[in-house]
Amino acid sequence: MAPTPLAGLKVLEVGQAVAAPLAGMILAELGAEVIKVEKPDGGDDARLWGPPWVGDTGMSFQAYNRGKKGVTLDLKSAADVAVLKTLAQDADVLIQNLRPGVVEELGVGPEAMLAANPRLVYCSIWAFGYTGPLKLAPGFDPLLQAYGAMLSITGGPDDPPTFAGAAINDKATAMWCVIGALAALRQRDSTGKGCIIDTSLFESAVAWVETPLNGYLASGKMPARHGTGSANLVPYQTFDTADRPICVAAGNQRLWVKFCAAAGHPEWAEEARFGTGRDRTANRDALVAAIRPVLLAHGRDHWMAAFGKAGVPCAPVNDLAELAETPQLKAVELLTEVPGKGIRVVGVPISFDRQRPRPRGAAPELGQDNDALLPKR
Repeated sequence: MAPTPLAGLKVLEVGQAVAAPLAGMILAELGAEVIKVEKPDGGDDARLWGPPWVGDTGMSFQAYNRGKKGVTLDLKSAADVAVLKTLAQDADVLIQNLRPGVVEELGVGPEAMLAANPRLVYCSIWAFGYTGPLKLAPGFDPLLQAYGAMLSITGGPDDPPTFAGAAINDKATAMWCVIGALAALRQRDSTGKGCIIDTSLFESAVAWVETPLNGYLASGKMPARHGTGSANLVPYQTFDTADRPICVAAGNQRLWVKFCAAAGHPEWAEEARFGTGRDRTANRDALVAAIRPVLLAHGRDHWMAAFGKAGVPCAPVNDLAELAETPQLKAVELLTEVPGKGIRVVGVPISFDRQRPRPRGAAPELGQDNDALLPKR
């Protein structure tokens, strides 16, 4: 039986798109009862995000909202706001990512909801934060990748500003939200009081660039962009081979010596300009230029075998089709089937006593649990 460590926890999710629904899905997969609250007219905008489609909803909606119950409330209506407060009276956590300023206008901000239930952990996911000159600005993941300087450090030196392919700020903020909620619940065990948790895509974006930002603050120097390479370690990047690229991570002196031997050029380890990590970073262009033609002489399988035998960390550069068929992905059983939908999705990347939580149901139809959970209207 799949583990449900959060069984007995009740969560209200008043959110849409990615960040709040993902936070709710994580809690649902861990066993919490999660009630998704949507607007009656169309519900979560992500229902229409496709292709691909599962029935009349987008795949991303199905993935981020699996295992939840669903009700509809018009929070512009005082009567429905009162219903939400009633639902919150025995809830443990409320997650919201409505547009900035909206929760206060609607009367469902943290102060109002904590007045209804002082034990509530009220989690807000903002774009830029709950304070500051941009607190009311809208936010989507690409905007925060841009504003948070992520684009400026991604890609090669001559590339245009480059996005990360995944919605990393949405997803990171969802995880910070869950971490905050669980910590606040632990605190409530001793204080008996709820808490206000604030997270934002902006703060997550800044956390992602922590290392280069710390470096800039210490040195005053802007970091260079090195494509797939590390700013601090060389060779620590992808290289083309005769057929498919590989990624090599010779992250210390011991591995550098092994890399040189496996590449057939042990003399590189003796060259003064490549002698230490600092030397290799300072002479990055020359070293990478020396490595490239060597690795082009053979295909990916050759180098994977050679570096693997030598103990040099390396990996194939998989595409999604290759990833989906890797023996390792199958071994960890991370892909899971959504009950009743015949679709597979990526599960929660955590296990309890070597068992992974599994979806307990599909994403809710719009308002499917109104009759069961809401008062007659």
